[in-house]
Amino acid sequence: MLYAILCYDSEDIVSSWTKQEDDVAMEKLGAVEAKLTREGRLGPVARLLPTTSATTLRKGRDTMVLDGPFAETKEQLLGFFMVECESLDQAIETARELGAASMSKGAYEIRPVAIFRPGMPMTVQP
Repeated sequence: MLYAILCYDSEDIVSSWTKQEDDVAMEKLGAVEAKLTREGRLGPVARLLPTTSATTLRKGRDTMVLDGPFAETKEQLLGFFMVECESLDQAIETARELGAASMSKGAYEIRPVAIFRPGMPMTVQP
């Protein structure tokens, strides 16, 4: 089954890291990514730009386009990993590995991914 592991943390804290601190964090995460790649389980990975670069389309009676992220929270979505896992337990273990490589507290949200192709029924990979 394909899982999205969404990385949440304080953007203020992460953006205050020195280049050296950021490089260390990326090196540690890179080691986990390399392991997942060797196992053939790693899909797309993205580090999102700061929320100051975000634009939100809010639906309602009148559709509005707003500068900034959708929600005002203490933690922001900073990026994600797409990982193939045999079970939720394996996805949790993978998120633990990513968390152990991280230099901050934050959170990792784990969600199964359904594949959607226009004109075809949505499928969940076993």
